[in-house]
Amino acid sequence: MIIDKKFDGNCLRIMLKGRLDTNSAPILEESLTDNFQNINSLILDFEELMYISSAGLRVIILIHKKIPDDCEMSIENVNDIIMEVFDTTGFSNVLSINQ
Repeated sequence: MIIDKKFDGNCLRIMLKGRLDTNSAPILEESLTDNFQNINSLILDFEELMYISSAGLRVIILIHKKIPDDCEMSIENVNDIIMEVFDTTGFSNVLSINQ
């Protein structure tokens, strides 16, 4: 998986490419450890993400819990396959997701 980060003022956009699975989930979690300071918006861009496993879902929830209370998190550009996973697991009821 490729992780690309862009800071735009107080907004951090994380673009993911490939598969968010058992092998790549820890890499994503580690890469975001210190990036939540001084942001008020976190966007996970899934435009080029093709697959997400339960390990990937776990990291998404951990990230959601770690961000400051005054920071909004959203997931954008979700494909139909990943959206079905979010719907089935109930994540679409908890997270802000935009297809």
